[in-house]
Amino acid sequence: VQLQASGGGLVQAGRSLRLRCVASVSTFGNRALGWYRQAPGKQRELVAIFRSDGSARYGDSVKGRFTISRDNGKNEVYLQMYSLKSEDTAVYYCYLDDGLNDYWGQGTLVTVSS
Repeated sequence: VQLQASGGGLVQAGRSLRLRCVASVSTFGNRALGWYRQAPGKQRELVAIFRSDGSARYGDSVKGRFTISRDNGKNEVYLQMYSLKSEDTAVYYCYLDDGLNDYWGQGTLVTVSS
C-alpha cells in the first residue's frame, strides 16, 4: 500500500490550504483513513480521520477549521485547512488502517508564517 500526500507549502496565517492523498488501494471500507501531523519536537497527533462507519473525527486543535473529505472513485482523501495558524506548522501524514496493518505516507510539510 502506498500513500502519496501533496499540497503542502508555505502559507501566511489566516489563509487556507488543501492537502491531497492518493492511495494505491481502495479508500472505501477501511478501518480508518485520514491525516496525522507532527510538529518539530512534538509527538505525532491526530488531525482528522474517517472511521469505518464513515464518520469523521477531528483533533481538538483543528475542529471547526479543517475539513476532511474523500473521493472513493479516485482513491483520494483530502484535508481542507482554513484559518491556518502558526501552530499548524507540521509535517502532515496520510494514514490508512485496513484492519490488518497501518500505513503511512511520506508526509507533506505545511509551514504557516505569522
